[in-house]
Amino acid sequence: MFSALTEKFRTLKKFIMKPFFRKLLCVCPLAFLILITQAQNITGTWQGSLDVQGNQIPIVFHIKKDSTNKWIAAFDSPSQHAFNLSCSDVILKNDSVILMMAILNGKFAGLLNADKSQITGSWFQGAGSLPLTVKKTSETATIKELKRPQTPRPPYPYHSEDVIYTNANKSIQFGGTLTYPGTDSIAGSVVPHLYPAVILITGSGQQDRDETLFDHKPFAVIADYLTRRGFVVLRVDDRGMGKTTGIFSEATTMDFAKDLEAGLDFLEKQPMVNKNKIGLIGHSEGGMIAPIVAGERKEINFIVLLAGPGIPIIDLMQQQTEAVSMANGETASAAKANGQLMRIVWNEVMKNEDSATTVQHIRSKIETWSEKLDTAALLKFKKLDTAGINHQVEQAMTALNSKWYKYFISFDPQPYLEKLNCKVLALNGSKDVQVIAATNLKGIKESLQKSKSPKYDVIEIPGLNHLFQTCIQCNPGEYNDLEESFSPRALDLMGNWLKENIQ
Repeated sequence: MFSALTEKFRTLKKFIMKPFFRKLLCVCPLAFLILITQAQNITGTWQGSLDVQGNQIPIVFHIKKDSTNKWIAAFDSPSQHAFNLSCSDVILKNDSVILMMAILNGKFAGLLNADKSQITGSWFQGAGSLPLTVKKTSETATIKELKRPQTPRPPYPYHSEDVIYTNANKSIQFGGTLTYPGTDSIAGSVVPHLYPAVILITGSGQQDRDETLFDHKPFAVIADYLTRRGFVVLRVDDRGMGKTTGIFSEATTMDFAKDLEAGLDFLEKQPMVNKNKIGLIGHSEGGMIAPIVAGERKEINFIVLLAGPGIPIIDLMQQQTEAVSMANGETASAAKANGQLMRIVWNEVMKNEDSATTVQHIRSKIETWSEKLDTAALLKFKKLDTAGINHQVEQAMTALNSKWYKYFISFDPQPYLEKLNCKVLALNGSKDVQVIAATNLKGIKESLQKSKSPKYDVIEIPGLNHLFQTCIQCNPGEYNDLEESFSPRALDLMGNWLKENIQ
């Protein structure tokens, strides 16, 4: 999924990000480095919250000494129902506190106050940062019960198998779930009925096979729905997630396309699959990957794009920045300025010049841009000081070190869409603030008109957000609060189209 903060900004695998950036608060075992003086007593529980686009994400650290008198710590993310995640090291030095999270390319950095009751600082991850203050407390964060009525639970009226396969050179092992119709065994000499098949492709950020976000499991919901309607469905963990190996942070969208091809090779070998009716369903960044692979693999009969991009990503991200700003209460003029600022920074990053030149150009253009803002609504941007400019430059330089983001921000999906010769269904929610439906679907339609696709439909679904939930406030901060994981209207629209055009 695409996000205004950037899909790579995730301590929160999908809340600080998936939104283009699924995936928000994705918690993994963390590597922490804490710096404070040895003389200080920081034993206890430290609690705060991150304000992520209006949604409060509780963060809890537990610090104590072990039997050898060594400092140890653990981390909780209560809203993700993740607890007691080990910290790798605790070091004390003066009043500085730095929690390094190497696995997330992030850190928490702050200062311990005079009475040792509070640490004030910032949470840094990928290309972004958020203020974070943690206070020493005896209380524990309240855990909000998450209701997810659509999540399928066994027993299922179909086969569901955990599968393992590798890519061609066996450098990466993939773990996934294969579901297919029927209740009889296909082992031995039994010749099964042949079914159409699909692979589900996750959006931006490291995600599991169910594209889990705040306990929502939209890919499990989609797989259950389609399998009940006669489809074989394969859904797969991303690199470095679950049963899949590989290093996620070193990969680009094109590498993920190669991962998808390994899944296709595996799927085509399954005896219940109709090899003339194989398709791809991609959400967000997965909707970038599907056309890339479908243009090369002529056996692909159809693709479904769920908020997949139809315009250059730099344009999409500017629109996203403006829409998210508006959804979070900014005025139209301030939101537009936010989008312009983002565009200035990333235009320089996309030039692929050396770091020093990029920094110089970004500083100069931001200063020139801020001087031209003369409306009352944008006075705050006139006050963009050295610290503010330094923050923008820091974010840009972090992105320069990300292979994924450099590829992502410069990507144009239109040549890949124009190359298609399979059937296409493109869906977008009208309330999506990450991939704006009107301009995005227009771009997809114009590209498909130039393609050799024998059948395509481009549809905007009223009232749905980027995750295809029926939304109320319709900003990314609401994803966790909604009980619906994936709209039944979107499921039926997709299912009926597949029945009419594929089955």
